[in-house]
Amino acid sequence: MTAVSHPSPDTVCGSTHCITCGDDGEPMIVLKVDDELGLAVCEAEDGSESSVEIALIDEVATGDRVLVHAGTAITRIDHEGAIAQT
Repeated sequence: MTAVSHPSPDTVCGSTHCITCGDDGEPMIVLKVDDELGLAVCEAEDGSESSVEIALIDEVATGDRVLVHAGTAITRIDHEGAIAQT
């Protein structure tokens, strides 16, 4: 049996890259929040809008920038695209 080598996470995982499935996260701006449903309407850089689940982030507000992966906001980001410290 041959051992399988896996690349180091440092070589394959960037600030907007999902190491699990290979998809990239998409920076989006929160336009409207529905706390009751746990959803937000967010706008992508290309101007498209989509409904995003916000349950993983505390206190999401209009104007926040979030990183969205598979329809879920996974972290808040600053205006330069870095993960915001909370």
